[in-house]
Order: sequence, then C-alpha cells, then structure tokens
Amino acid sequence: MAGGMIPGRSGRNLGERAANSGVTPPPLYRPMSSAPASIAQAASEGREGRHCWVHDPPDSPGIWPGLLVEWRQHTDGWQGRVAYTVTGPHGAALVETWLPAARLEPR
Repeated sequence: MAGGMIPGRSGRNLGERAANSGVTPPPLYRPMSSAPASIAQAASEGREGRHCWVHDPPDSPGIWPGLLVEWRQHTDGWQGRVAYTVTGPHGAALVETWLPAARLEPR
C-alpha cells in the first residue's frame, strides 16, 4: 500500500488536519483548575478524540462522561461536539450534540 495509507481512508486524520488548520481552538474548560488542557495538544499527539466530563447538558442535570469529537467557533464562542451517555427511564441513552466549551472538562 503506497504512502502508508489505511484502506478505506484517504488523506490526513482528524488530528493531523486540526494541527495543520492554523485555527487555535480554545482551551478545554477546567472549572476546578487553573491549568486548562488543549485539544491542540491531543491533536498533536495523534488522538482523534478526547475524553471529557460534560457538565449539566440540557435535559440531563449532572456530570456525565463523554468524548469530545471536535471544536467549532460559533457566534457565542467556542463549542465542542460531544458524545455522551445519560441514564433515562429505559436505560442508557447516547447523546451527540454541540455544547459551549464552558460545559466541558478534560478527564
């Protein structure tokens, strides 16, 4: 296979694209610490996702474990796209949504 390509994939992975985009994402919010972690660091280490805590998402108060998938800059500030599970009346439910950076904390 030429150039170390992975079957079914083409080009750079998400971490490589993020690191080379020229856009600096916000630091991942860490309410209990003055040392925020950055998604850019995760991208530079080749990780395509980053585990995080999701604080008080809509309709599910509490703190939930999640996976930060990507960042975007919105008119109201930075948002992270996260996937997380919550406990519902019929068991666990998977949620994927965009949330403000202030609701996300690195794990």
